[in-house]
Amino acid sequence: MKLLLVEDDLMAAAVLKSGLETHGLEVGVALNETSARQMLAVAGYTAVLLKADLPTGGGFALCRFIRQRHDKLAVLMFTSSGSTEDKLRGFDAGADDYLVTPFALGELLARLRALHRRWPQAAQENVLKVADLELYGKSKIVKRGARRIDLTGRELALLEYFMHNQGRALTRHEIVHKVWALSFDTRTNLVDVYVNYLRKKIDREFTPKLIHTLNGVGYILEERAS
Repeated sequence: MKLLLVEDDLMAAAVLKSGLETHGLEVGVALNETSARQMLAVAGYTAVLLKADLPTGGGFALCRFIRQRHDKLAVLMFTSSGSTEDKLRGFDAGADDYLVTPFALGELLARLRALHRRWPQAAQENVLKVADLELYGKSKIVKRGARRIDLTGRELALLEYFMHNQGRALTRHEIVHKVWALSFDTRTNLVDVYVNYLRKKIDREFTPKLIHTLNGVGYILEERAS
């Protein structure tokens, strides 16, 4: 299981990460809501262990964001408050389970294993992500934010190649060879036509724009700072 731990206490995060890793989990750590959103955008996690009482309600806000943008992820929230009101607030935000601190590591591992069994698709899917664009490798589902995007077979192949090479400049010659298995003919605009098709579906109505033209080179798929 690849787990994202969201905990603003550095020492507590280090102790918890160490304990989980001794039991074979791969654990990334985010110390705040902003870092968590960035890490979720670039890594394929299967579950999130989320501290509810982040500053200014950030834990609940992040849980709602995860449920909107990463609905295949299992979310286990934890907090020092065991009140029914706070538990309901967590579940209303989209949490799958709720654990009150202090808790034993054994109980946490048992809860995570239960979530893992309940979310088999998330465990099996290899999810490619750039910003809020997601491509599920097994099912070939493409989503931008909460919206599902329908692509043709060739558009999907082109997007998958872009996402496997995110952040890398790709020449037209390379794209046509890898995606179409053809030799590049300088007289054809095949790549440009399909890139335009793809832009209309994944970029035109969304921010930030992800497909960028590199003059004299080709194209690159990446999230750029505004």
